Amino acid sequence: MAKPRKVIITCAVTGAIHTPSMSPHLPVTPDEIVADSLAAAEAGAAILHLHARDPETGRPDQSPEAFEPFLGRIKQQTNAALNITTGGSPFMTVEERVRPAATFRPEVASLNMGSMNFGLFPMLNRYTEFKHDWEREHLENSRDLVFRNSFKDIEYVLKTCAENNTRFEFECYDISHLYNLKHFFDRGLVKPPLFIQSVFGLLGGIGPHPEDVLHMKRTADRLFGEDYRWSVLGAGANQMRIAAQSAALGGNVRVGLEDSLWAGPGRLATSNAEQVRQVRAIIEGLGLEVASPDEAREILDLKGGDQVGF
Repeated sequence: MAKPRKVIITCAVTGAIHTPSMSPHLPVTPDEIVADSLAAAEAGAAILHLHARDPETGRPDQSPEAFEPFLGRIKQQTNAALNITTGGSPFMTVEERVRPAATFRPEVASLNMGSMNFGLFPMLNRYTEFKHDWEREHLENSRDLVFRNSFKDIEYVLKTCAENNTRFEFECYDISHLYNLKHFFDRGLVKPPLFIQSVFGLLGGIGPHPEDVLHMKRTADRLFGEDYRWSVLGAGANQMRIAAQSAALGGNVRVGLEDSLWAGPGRLATSNAEQVRQVRAIIEGLGLEVASPDEAREILDLKGGDQVGF
């Protein structure tokens, strides 16, 4: 009998989109980030995608000093591969955003593959009261926000991390981002196997329709053939449906409170682990198996946790 295919689950633990007033379960402090990360790994996440926040206000904080209190603690207690964002927040410069990955030399770092409108303001229709002043401003200011990821910016991140053997989670919010990645691939600035994370349902990027998912995969197949590994994330209510479609199409999945606060219609997820368990049930229900951290390292050709800087 053929061996079941292994599916990598990435869990994006806190992110920089949602604000503390939106859910009491969003990890903010280092202790909360550690606890949620470890529980997600125990539930089946092979990769943990990490952001940092100010522990008092929950505001995104991309300083290396904000990551330091939890990176080592997570690494010491789980074999999961740790992925440090270079996306940070859309309001930050690329120099700010790359500093944690450059400092800590993780196995994986995320990298957004193109500039885009980044509309968070529709969430103001749902959330009207906030604990902190910055939260409303954060959402309102996205009406006039271009998340800058120019060719110069992308090349800066690639070259800054070039000597660290860090692989990238290439975040592609639209078809054009795949072509941008192909540009860097053809120049030899990125090496296979490429780990492409297709993002669906965020205002300003490609939509969440099943045909959008198929279009993204068909384009990536045509551009990269056997040189890439595909994963998806669906924003908000799209999360599990798009994850199921990816698993059925031979891809991998990303869940977590960065991407969705929900565990079902009108029901907040109480932890990242709850979403990991949900998507694991979908994967196993399709007759597939969840990849362990070491299996994910083999699939993505990661350097190993003994070669990071934390």
